[in-house]
Amino acid sequence: MRVQPFFDNDTSTFTYVVDNGPGTACAIIDSVLNYDPKSGRTNTAGADAVMAFVRDNHLKTEWLLETHAHADHLSAAPYLKRELGGKIAIGDAIKTVQGVFKKIFNLEPEFELDGSQFDHLFKADETFKIGDIEAQAWHVPGHTPADMAYVVNGDTVFVGDTLFMPDVGSARCDFPGGNANTLYKSVQRLLALPPETKLMMCHDYPPAGREVRCETTVAEEREKNIHLHDGISEDEFVKMRSTRDATLAMPTLLLPSIQVNIRAGALPPAEDNGVSYLKIPLNAV
Repeated sequence: MRVQPFFDNDTSTFTYVVDNGPGTACAIIDSVLNYDPKSGRTNTAGADAVMAFVRDNHLKTEWLLETHAHADHLSAAPYLKRELGGKIAIGDAIKTVQGVFKKIFNLEPEFELDGSQFDHLFKADETFKIGDIEAQAWHVPGHTPADMAYVVNGDTVFVGDTLFMPDVGSARCDFPGGNANTLYKSVQRLLALPPETKLMMCHDYPPAGREVRCETTVAEEREKNIHLHDGISEDEFVKMRSTRDATLAMPTLLLPSIQVNIRAGALPPAEDNGVSYLKIPLNAV
């Protein structure tokens, strides 16, 4: 199995292409649509680099996987689906997230809360295939209620926003529906995997002097993770996470991202002048 990472510097996000080599089926995980919050303009530079790799390797795109409704970047899944095919998929609990944010953004009455904007909703522990590659969707809530991790080939896990590199720690839990106790339990399941299991990060925010990294192992996380190494109790983690989250600013792109990503990456319906608009709720989040 081959895993090709792409790193978006503006949002510190990894996109991955997973395949079995040239000419095989692939999945694209956590794609990024570039967005300039100052001008309100989008572009597809990052997605185009992913698309070029897929086409150069004659890959057949079967899946466009989202680990969750991201709060730091807009998804490029609809664009990639239009160009490459494939099914846009996320966890079934996205319906809970949609219910929360439809109210916050006062979305149009026609916006459904059933996840039907996506092509497929994974149930917890559902198995699927990427060509000949076996995969399983794990429900790992805590950062949001709908976070998923994708266990691929039995030895590689795309962890979404759960764990970060050991010197960075763990995902925040203060978004609507987030819960530090729940995240702790989700991470324990990940860290119970064999020590050599590869863990692929959704983001990296390296300390000064370290290069960006996309990959670690269960053993490295259990030994060195600054928030969740072996011996850290649930109470200790919850206290640390809650204290830390109280000091964090909201992500720059949270409000633009969420209202797009709960639509499977589609922009809001265009108004009568042909333009789509994002909403910024004042004093509501």
